[in-house]
Amino acid sequence: MLIYRLLYEGKAKRVYATQDPELLIVSYKDDATAFNGAKKGTIQGKGVINNQMSNLLMARLERQGVPTHFVRELGPRETLVKRVSIVPLEVIVRNLSAGSFSKRYGVEEGTAFDEPTLEFSYKNDELGDPLLNDDHAAALKLATRAELALIRGYAFQINRLLREIWADRGVILVDFKVEFGRLPDGTIVLADEISPDTCRLWDAKTREKLDKDRFRRDLGGVEDAYRRVMERLTILCGDDLIQGHTKLCNAVSALVQEVR
Repeated sequence: MLIYRLLYEGKAKRVYATQDPELLIVSYKDDATAFNGAKKGTIQGKGVINNQMSNLLMARLERQGVPTHFVRELGPRETLVKRVSIVPLEVIVRNLSAGSFSKRYGVEEGTAFDEPTLEFSYKNDELGDPLLNDDHAAALKLATRAELALIRGYAFQINRLLREIWADRGVILVDFKVEFGRLPDGTIVLADEISPDTCRLWDAKTREKLDKDRFRRDLGGVEDAYRRVMERLTILCGDDLIQGHTKLCNAVSALVQEVR
């Protein structure tokens, strides 16, 4: 697959055009940011881990009925994806209180909810990604009512599947953020990534943070946390998570050894 030109460079990824107008190449970077870019740094090896973790999980979600932009992995940091028009909504699903939810509502971090909660925020850095509801999203023409209902349904389905995957590996899925996009025919699909950058992942026994919060809060051991949570994922090589992905599994195992 030939790269034509750089289309976009964001905080964590570069996006390139290809000879096929319907396909793009995403390249994951080691750059790290927090608080809408106010804090910047580097997490060595993050791009490789995020790329491969996203691909493993999206392939599983696709098999479970969640349509995604994932096509195939091209290299340690590069993945071929379908071109989509991103719906400008950050979709956040929470199983436990943490982060901005705890601060906003005065709820102790780690408080479990009776059922998952979902938040929409307007994907706009200049405005600080403000929270909004379905009425706001519809009024701003960010998405139709039907699209919002579909996105909500997919988000809860993703949460159920990811919670099961991580629980089997001794990890609590505290919360996560996903984004969706529209294919040229209007079909809504899961886009962006699923990684320690976009998920809060805690060790089920110790509640040790194994995600980007270690960077946000200056907890140290960021690279080690990313490596260890990816190492948990390699356990999945024995189940159906990576059916047809033996080469990818081997690459992940080699990466874990390399990052050590």
